[in-house]
Amino acid sequence: MSVAEPREIVLFRHAKADWPQVSDHERPLAERGRMDAAVAGRKLADTAVTFDLALCSTAVRTRETWKLAVHELAHRPKTHYEERVYEASPGELIAVLNEIPDDVRNAILIGHNPGIHGLAEVLAGGSEGDARERMNRRGFPAAGFAVLTFDGTWKSLEPGVATLTDYWAPSE
Repeated sequence: MSVAEPREIVLFRHAKADWPQVSDHERPLAERGRMDAAVAGRKLADTAVTFDLALCSTAVRTRETWKLAVHELAHRPKTHYEERVYEASPGELIAVLNEIPDDVRNAILIGHNPGIHGLAEVLAGGSEGDARERMNRRGFPAAGFAVLTFDGTWKSLEPGVATLTDYWAPSE
């Protein structure tokens, strides 16, 4: 792949989690979360982005969200479960994304708030338009996702270099 071709990164927040008496890392999805994860998968399929790689937090709720969402995609990407995504700040998430090999064109990151929302804000910089307006109005609810494009290598991904091109939340 040429580094001149635009790349796409989808930032996907896990679906609604339940609150049983387990550690935060072990929290499963709630019933509504399981339904929303499948719907989000269908909406991801509608974006027509073909993912070469999925980076998913090791938390139970993110793994369950991804398992339900990826089932809706025509192409299942290689999935890497990355413990550094759990409770990561936007800067820590950028560091993880900077490690993606350059032969990967499009990737999806399945993680948690506030990191995922913060990362979308930081990467999108001055992006304007309908997707940005909807994200500003809605925030980044459970099972929501943002699609961003950027030029260059994964190592060059940094604040302000991406454009927010799409945004979806379960209530839309």
